[in-house]
Amino acid sequence: MAGKVLMVQGTASHVGKSVLVSALCRIFRQDGFRVAPFKAQNMSNNSYVTPDGGEIGRAQAVQAQAAGIEPQVEMNPILLKPEADQRSQVVRMGRPWLSAQAMDYYSMKAELWESVKTSLDTLRNQFDVVVIEGAGSPAEINLKATEIVNMRVAMYANAPVLLCGDIDRGGVFASIVGTLELLEPEERDAIKGLVINKFRGDIALLTDGLTWLEGRTGKPVAGVVHHFRDIHIPEEDSVALELPDRPIVDAALDVAVVRLPHVSNFDDFDPLGREPGVSLRYVDSPENFGSPDLVILPGTKTTIPDLAWMDNRGLTGLVKQAHRGGAAIIGICGGYQMIGTHLQDPDHVESSLTEMAGLGLLPTSTVFAGSKETHRVKGVVSIDRGLLQGAKDLPVQGYEIHMGRTTGSDAGAPFQIHDRADAPVTHGNDTDGCLDASGWVMGTYIHGLFHNGEFRRSLLQALARRKGVRLPESADDVGLDREYDKLADWVRSALDIELIYDMTGLVRDFDSVGAAR
Repeated sequence: MAGKVLMVQGTASHVGKSVLVSALCRIFRQDGFRVAPFKAQNMSNNSYVTPDGGEIGRAQAVQAQAAGIEPQVEMNPILLKPEADQRSQVVRMGRPWLSAQAMDYYSMKAELWESVKTSLDTLRNQFDVVVIEGAGSPAEINLKATEIVNMRVAMYANAPVLLCGDIDRGGVFASIVGTLELLEPEERDAIKGLVINKFRGDIALLTDGLTWLEGRTGKPVAGVVHHFRDIHIPEEDSVALELPDRPIVDAALDVAVVRLPHVSNFDDFDPLGREPGVSLRYVDSPENFGSPDLVILPGTKTTIPDLAWMDNRGLTGLVKQAHRGGAAIIGICGGYQMIGTHLQDPDHVESSLTEMAGLGLLPTSTVFAGSKETHRVKGVVSIDRGLLQGAKDLPVQGYEIHMGRTTGSDAGAPFQIHDRADAPVTHGNDTDGCLDASGWVMGTYIHGLFHNGEFRRSLLQALARRKGVRLPESADDVGLDREYDKLADWVRSALDIELIYDMTGLVRDFDSVGAAR
């Protein structure tokens, strides 16, 4: 028997769909159900690697973690990774399929729709319930005829839909009513409940508005979710980086991440921002660069164009100047490629440029190839100097997503790789990255590196010793699991859970509710 379904759609992008799906996945898990997330099509450079080496949107990996399961490619069968020149790489069922212009992509929808249906059917056969996330708004008139992620999915799965609106940005009543008005009658009928998200203030002041909304639309309000500050769930896309930084006053360490135009996997750095005494900032101009203790060049989908952007903005010179002034430099993935001596793209995999000089901070060079490396990795720190002083033999794990091949790093490889999932590791001699002779410039292909608690704290302590400051004692590193429970409790208290269960047709065994905690 096919598993039940519940779909979350929104009145616009960034109204909180992804976080709400994460919360519902954890709630169903707490209540004893086998649950999985699903999003037919995701557009994001923030991606993740499944155990078999497939690539999916990072949001679906986060939702899978909330559900207590390993991610699989069926959870996000179509991933669009924006590139330069209004093109996107199309990742289908976890593997790069092609690179296409937006107009070309529409002609492929029929073929891609088959992957969407097959993936959703597969998940429904494996799980008790699948929580489906839409994309943007279902009422985009110019896209409705060919969309494969919102109402077309709901109609195919006969899924009850929660429509979510963001009250924090204003106009939530108009956006909900307007969305419903623009839907076809059968689509409007699929919406079984409304959710007001990111509310601040006294709920009593909203009561009249909720009564009006239910009367106007004929749809029940399934809940009002308050804005939260102390629950830390990875964000889906770089819209989150548009929020102003809140630097910590008198922080012991100042960490600046260069906000590249096509930054990817920016949640790599979330754990740094949660460390006591560490101020994490995203910088994109000389005016906000400052005098950081550590500069991080993050991953990017388009390394050479983003490096050219850094040159044009005057940021490459500032990074070099910061290095000469004593700042440590770390490059992750595309950032690792940038801080080498030069980059070559003879087949124009990433851009129209064939070659470009790097920052020259590491004795490495990168050549881009057509095939993509996507692996889970496990290993240990293999060097004991500079940034890694005191970290030797500490375990690290993460994942790789890159198209370039970087050479010249063997002499100073900071990581010994013991396990590269779905790819051979030869006689334990596989390595990753490069650490310069001084020990204060490091590059690596490992995403998720700072999510390794012992490693992260050791590296920060090395920076603090070099600066001559003391870091406050770090809180226990409990990871994301506690955050998912906090999120589930927060959302559970805000939603009409009985209505949610009536919508899905799931029957709870009250003796097992909360048993998965």
